[in-house]
Amino acid sequence: MIGVAGNVLQSGFLWTGETLKPDLGRLDPVKGLGRLMNLRGLARLLASVFKVVVIGIVAYITIKNDLPAAASVLGLAPGSIAVFGASLVLKLGYRVVAALIILAILDYAFQRLQHERDLMMTRQELREELKRMEGDPLTRERRRRMQRQVAMQRMMSKVPKADVIVTNPTHLAVAIQYDEGKMAAPVCVAKGAGFIAEKIRTAAAAAGVPIVENKPVAQLLYRKVEVGSPIPVELYQAVAEILAYVYRIKGKKLAGAAA
Repeated sequence: MIGVAGNVLQSGFLWTGETLKPDLGRLDPVKGLGRLMNLRGLARLLASVFKVVVIGIVAYITIKNDLPAAASVLGLAPGSIAVFGASLVLKLGYRVVAALIILAILDYAFQRLQHERDLMMTRQELREELKRMEGDPLTRERRRRMQRQVAMQRMMSKVPKADVIVTNPTHLAVAIQYDEGKMAAPVCVAKGAGFIAEKIRTAAAAAGVPIVENKPVAQLLYRKVEVGSPIPVELYQAVAEILAYVYRIKGKKLAGAAA
């Protein structure tokens, strides 16, 4: 009864006749050895042996302690012998049941841990799941590369429309455009460092856009302004001076600045 109750508590009540169906595969010694020799089968075998050993030890200790008393009742009446035997059987039963309960708790904890580990995905399954959800990594990288190329082409197409290129002079380049009728403040239409800065300067030179070297302003613009965003208020004065200088060269006049 304790064993049945333990199974019901662990896995619930399940009635099925599937295991009663004849299965010749169970008679195959090769498959049987395969089931026994795998890690899980070996763990079950060791657990079963451990349970038998524990119950055997409990029974041995119980009977050993009562052996002197058993020898003394052999000459008593049959009723006394029966009472002693019943008492010994009950004591043995209680102790075995207590041992089985402890083993059932340990077995339940082990089975639950094993079940949770079985539910966890392996590294390969996790990679397949991520690939299914997010797409193939190579495809994603190719898509990102194409997006970067499109963004770069779009940015470079705006360089010829800029009013001035502020440089570091070689490491940084920031393209500034200002349309008094459409913009509340000058806007950064392109920026880059290293190779991209060189491409911006080359495109600007080909389009005739003035290039002005101003290290502090170029560094601040590069750090603080994103492409497509207006320049911050604290840089208005510095950028206005650069634009006024460029406009004087072109013969234009910047609103609010002296010619």
